[in-house]
Amino acid sequence: MPISKLLSEIPDSYFGKTMGRKVEHGSLPLINMAVGIPDGETPKVIVDEFKHAVQKPENQKYGAFHGKESFKKAIVDFYKRQYDVELDQEEEVCILFGTKNGLVALPICVVDPDDYVLLPNPGYTDYLAGVLLARAHPYSLELTSENHYLPNWDDIDHEILDKTKLIYLTYPNNPTGSVASEQFFDDTINKFKNSKTNIVHDFAYSAFGFDKKNPSILQSEGAKDTAIEIFSLSKGYNMSGYRVGFAVGNKDMIAALKKYQTHTHAGMFGALQDASTVALNECDDFLVEQNEIFKNRRNHFEAALREVDIPFEPMKGGIFLWLQTPAQYDGEAFVEYLLQEQSILVAPGIPFGDNGKNYVRISLALSDSELAEGAKRLQNLAHLYK
Repeated sequence: MPISKLLSEIPDSYFGKTMGRKVEHGSLPLINMAVGIPDGETPKVIVDEFKHAVQKPENQKYGAFHGKESFKKAIVDFYKRQYDVELDQEEEVCILFGTKNGLVALPICVVDPDDYVLLPNPGYTDYLAGVLLARAHPYSLELTSENHYLPNWDDIDHEILDKTKLIYLTYPNNPTGSVASEQFFDDTINKFKNSKTNIVHDFAYSAFGFDKKNPSILQSEGAKDTAIEIFSLSKGYNMSGYRVGFAVGNKDMIAALKKYQTHTHAGMFGALQDASTVALNECDDFLVEQNEIFKNRRNHFEAALREVDIPFEPMKGGIFLWLQTPAQYDGEAFVEYLLQEQSILVAPGIPFGDNGKNYVRISLALSDSELAEGAKRLQNLAHLYK
């Protein structure tokens, strides 16, 4: 089968390769703790609006390339209400067909071949593909437990920073569950505001902040001069199958994304926009409920691990726990051990960057009973950590 040289040089997507595959496991019933898809149902008010909107004649035809005014206004109102951030709905908002599309497309839109792009290590696996498609140079943005998985800008070689056109950040962090403070975002914006370096903040897990509400990078003074933020409806609203998100912030990057999308898409299905408008306008309380559900899950799961002294990274936000492997296993070997010995499926840390080699990622997007059983089975392995 013919394949371009460029595409052949891009690694296969880890989750594209593994999601839905048949898994061979031990004798116990399988507990799948690998998938980051919230397990609850989409709120009824959103589903009802979608069912109604499908029947509207205007939604059965091509729509405006850059989205309905009602949806864009809902985005602007949401950001003002949640983060006290003012947005121009025409110049500072770009509707996305799932946030992954925007995150992967962005380098093609805003960097040139041989520019440098800093990618969090560990961080979401598919950022790399966008950088390689743009023929730019990915560079590891080292995140360590000692610094709470926040980058230390002073540790990066000045020559690399001078050549860096784009930086990816993601908080709450997938996979580590770490979070960023307003002070970190302020310092980051101040560091890069007068440079040629732009920032994209992947805010997919915005709803999940367990000790305090997660800040938006756009709350920092001057942020829109250099940063955009990409927001997902998938996680907070249990809308992963709808594939709706948006980018907001710096108008030049937004314009580039919108231009790109005029050549790759022909406008989002109107019923999806109408359902998403209801989500943003009417479901603030649901976001609070989601956060409480996962906070309680975090509390119980971490307590079970502490009880038997199994080491892990404290989970401050998001829906994943970053678990250290026993000394005799790397992440991939431990995944296989868990499958065969405890019938637990988790994700290895290595697809998220080489700093994840000795970790596995555990999703808390399961029922309370499944999580309790998963924690109990992990407790049986405490002896491996001695």
